[in-house]
Amino acid sequence: MRERLARVTLMRLAEPGDAVMGRLVASCGPEAAVEQVRRRVLDLEFVRWFASTRRGRPAEGTGEADARLDRILAAWAARLEAADPAGDLAAGERAGARLVVPGEPEWPTQLDDLLDSRPHALWLHGQANLRFACIRSVAIVGSRAATPYGAHVAAEFGAGLSERGHGVVSGGAYGVDGAAHRGALAGGTPTVAVLACGTDVSYPSAHHDLFEVVRARGLLVSESPMGVRPTRPRFLVRNRIIAALARGTVVIEAAVRSGALNTAGHAVALNRILAAVPGPVTSDTSTGCHRLIRQGAATCVTTPAEMAELVGAIGSDLAPEPRGPVLPRDRLAPEVRRVLEAVPARAGAGPAVIAVEAGVDLETVLSCLGGLAAAGYVEKTSRGWRLCPEKPSSG
Repeated sequence: MRERLARVTLMRLAEPGDAVMGRLVASCGPEAAVEQVRRRVLDLEFVRWFASTRRGRPAEGTGEADARLDRILAAWAARLEAADPAGDLAAGERAGARLVVPGEPEWPTQLDDLLDSRPHALWLHGQANLRFACIRSVAIVGSRAATPYGAHVAAEFGAGLSERGHGVVSGGAYGVDGAAHRGALAGGTPTVAVLACGTDVSYPSAHHDLFEVVRARGLLVSESPMGVRPTRPRFLVRNRIIAALARGTVVIEAAVRSGALNTAGHAVALNRILAAVPGPVTSDTSTGCHRLIRQGAATCVTTPAEMAELVGAIGSDLAPEPRGPVLPRDRLAPEVRRVLEAVPARAGAGPAVIAVEAGVDLETVLSCLGGLAAAGYVEKTSRGWRLCPEKPSSG
């Protein structure tokens, strides 16, 4: 219980993704980290580590590093005075949320790949189990100002991946995020929305009903305490959790300056699979996707099956190769097709001429022509054999 209280306190002291606080916790544990902030005295080894990270920066020597660390410590201490971990736990319970911390059964161990930026704890609100929901999952991200094309593709990917047994992780925002969640809800696996605010805050407010359904059939996730409102930095920082939870990320519509590209960067840094869906070359909202593909950072995917193949086990989840329609003439024997190709479209030709053109003997031509005529491919005229008008040679 003491560790849980300490971690809830840390969620108030430092901003999400604060790697300095993350290193302090990693070096001495959450309870000792809170105590050091309370005493305003940090371990000497940690101070030396911080100074080493500042070396080589312009106009920042040991004295400047010490001053910077003093300012960081003062900010943590100021927040500590207002922290009420017991109150935060009670507020979470009242809201129907639950706290999960590293080492507990529901904690997804892939978050440990974030190292010093790993969340201290997570608030979860919903029926699904976070660890199980993310064992086999894909993150779908993209533009908030999605075009009808982007919203359609996101919904198709959400539904298609869910039908194939993949959980869908996204950020609950307008545009691609919302469409991906809605598509996933049509499938059989949970969808996980990682928020930049408390799980009791509906942001955007228009997604209040969507979040209610996600709570019932999936999970809302946040590293912020109850009541915390979103800020622009928190949107960007939460993207690392989206990328870390999933086995792969697919970007559907992203402008050159897009938060989705920030998620893509985290996916690459974490050695996760990254894919992108192409769009119209005239669309600014697909420029970021095209750049990822062109630079070789992302694999081009066009269907949920192709994304499932990327993140699936080797030899399984293989996507079918795109094929054109099978035409009736495709089922003809090779020899019969050769004879058919040799029959002229307009002017008739005799069997001997057709035999020379097809490169087969006369007996074979006569046999094939009879069958082709019965099937309606060719007809006999006064000038010889020709293709039937309703069966053009390009068919």
